[in-house]
Amino acid sequence: MAYQQLSADELGDAHRLIARVNAIFTSKVIGQDDLRRSLLAALLASGHILLESVPGLAKTTAAQTLASAISGSFHRIQCTPDLMPNDIVGTQIFNYTTGELATQLGPVHANLVLLDEINRSSAKTQSAMLEAMQERQTSIGGQVYPVPDPFMVLATQNPIEEEGTYVLPEAQMDRFLIKEVLTYPSAEQEVKILDGIADGTLAASGAQRRTSSVEPITLDDVRTLQAATNRIFVHDSLKRYIVDVVATTRGDSSDVRVGASPRGAIALMRVAQALALMAGRAYVVPDDIVSMRHPVLRHRIVRSYDAIAGGVTSESLIDAAFDAVPVP
Repeated sequence: MAYQQLSADELGDAHRLIARVNAIFTSKVIGQDDLRRSLLAALLASGHILLESVPGLAKTTAAQTLASAISGSFHRIQCTPDLMPNDIVGTQIFNYTTGELATQLGPVHANLVLLDEINRSSAKTQSAMLEAMQERQTSIGGQVYPVPDPFMVLATQNPIEEEGTYVLPEAQMDRFLIKEVLTYPSAEQEVKILDGIADGTLAASGAQRRTSSVEPITLDDVRTLQAATNRIFVHDSLKRYIVDVVATTRGDSSDVRVGASPRGAIALMRVAQALALMAGRAYVVPDDIVSMRHPVLRHRIVRSYDAIAGGVTSESLIDAAFDAVPVP
């Protein structure tokens, strides 16, 4: 099949749409540039994102802002140990008036779903959610119901609390396109947050009360951007570079038990395509691959017990793999 490269007009249209989303996001969330980049990259690449941070770093605000910026529906699910699969997927309810079963769709049926503290839900509930993520559909009473298009899941987990939690298995972590680790804002950014709270432009949650002057994009626009991402050109040498880097993570090392899977290579390429489109290019450059190496691969590498005990981080192992492969 002949490759159809994006035209200059298509790139210009995509750049304007992405700029509108960025403008809305930055007007409502102070700082968190890495989070904004990862969220937008996951959206353009039709993937899901796992966010890890302590409470209070605007994860919920960021999810709500992204949903409003794309005119999409938003549902938040607070995960608890007693949360059942039917609570998120949906169930059938008997209608005494008609004498028939009526289907009630669960909160997973939204364009953007926030799974708050996913590691607090049981393994059965986690599996039901991840199945909806992978298959993009749910099954209720033997009937299949597709989730909306576009569909994106933002799952959060708190790394400092382990009591009463169910750790996501490596195979399920691999379903997330990106894992972003959020850090505290700078002192200047925190001052801006306090200023916003004091003058009333920001709510206590971090969401801006004042309506943005920028018009949100539509869901059709999102689908157009996702289709454009698929058409971003990736040279064969860069594909080989991605494969070699991922293969290096599987090499003989006392610090690595399991390296990245082929899904990791696919994720690197898809995120690189999204970054290229965000930069206004119709082709991928090596920096697109290198710049997002940590968020794409950190949750796909299983460290050995010795590495964990020795304080060897996944990020340092990823850096070592990239250093070992020449950049084309």
